[in-house]
Amino acid sequence: MKNIILLIYAFSFFLFSCKENGKQVVENQEDSIQVSAKIVEDWSILPFVKVDSANPILLAVKTTIFYCPISKKQVFWEANDVYNPTAIVRNGKVYMIYRAEDTVKSVNGTSRLGLAESEDGIHFKRLPTPVFYPDNDEMKKYEWMGGCEDPRIVEDSAGTYVMTYTAYDGKTARLCVASSKDLRKWKKHGLAFKNPKNVDMWSKSGSIVCKLSQDGKMIATRIGGKYVMYWGENGLIAKSDNLLSWEFLADEKGEPKSVLPKREGQDIFDNALVEPGAAAILTEKGILLIYNGASIDKQKGGISNYCGGQALFDKNDPTQLIARLDEPFIKPEKDYELKGLVNKVTFVEGLVYHRGKWFLYYGTADSKIAVAVSEHKIITLP
Repeated sequence: MKNIILLIYAFSFFLFSCKENGKQVVENQEDSIQVSAKIVEDWSILPFVKVDSANPILLAVKTTIFYCPISKKQVFWEANDVYNPTAIVRNGKVYMIYRAEDTVKSVNGTSRLGLAESEDGIHFKRLPTPVFYPDNDEMKKYEWMGGCEDPRIVEDSAGTYVMTYTAYDGKTARLCVASSKDLRKWKKHGLAFKNPKNVDMWSKSGSIVCKLSQDGKMIATRIGGKYVMYWGENGLIAKSDNLLSWEFLADEKGEPKSVLPKREGQDIFDNALVEPGAAAILTEKGILLIYNGASIDKQKGGISNYCGGQALFDKNDPTQLIARLDEPFIKPEKDYELKGLVNKVTFVEGLVYHRGKWFLYYGTADSKIAVAVSEHKIITLP
């Protein structure tokens, strides 16, 4: 009996030691983040389950027509592909703004943004014409003829919607900002990085840090007096006073500095590229960022296999990475995710909390749109 008690005591001490050592890994060793994600998982939103009964939930349509003000022609504006959606909750419904491409071959389709709405977050009804598109305005030189791509939407404290999107002229991607009161009529505010020296800088994918309200709104929030945005293709960060003009964190050479870099390793899912996904969420544990990772194709080289990852940053210092999932939480598996305009892609970009569940919207193979759902609860800050 005495020996049994000693064994129990020893085992208990072992468990306690492991727990304490794990805690130190998270707090003190930046290079051990891969381990920390396995120890501390309550910060992430897991698991997500793909809604196979409905996916893909949005497809290209070859019959909807739009009069292009630049080409002065009728175009089948969403005939080629629809993908990379953002989403928000408004008046108890889910509203999705998605990227749609026409059939202009010179740029593989000019991109415009469509609007769809849903009661249940799965079945959507869309408008017949785009709500955002290249026009004969000051942004034409940046948006034509590649178009307006990859939107991400948040709401400010006054109820105005702020959208980051990518303007593509066929050569250079530039991160831009627009705003709206109703999601239908938009005002373009120009380049996100307005310093003239950054005009021709390749930039895209702006995920603004938000708080989740009780009625499901994603409201942009300040940290240390500034709004914060994760952006770019190597986990970059920027700050703003007004959500419209941004300044990126620079390294000693004046170049954008990474706070979520791609990882080394042949079998790491984000060893080629790291790109922010949906709006980042301020939680009790820290800032949760859902992002897209891509890997190097082992056989052909180049970038392949876009998957979803999750990372946690310090809620008081958004440059400090605390934890990161080792494995992708979503990856290409279904036929519509494996084959399309770009094969092997699940590109996460829209996230809403609706009717007690998380709805994650993502582009599949740069061709269609799908959804995954999670009932996991996280504690967000009021």
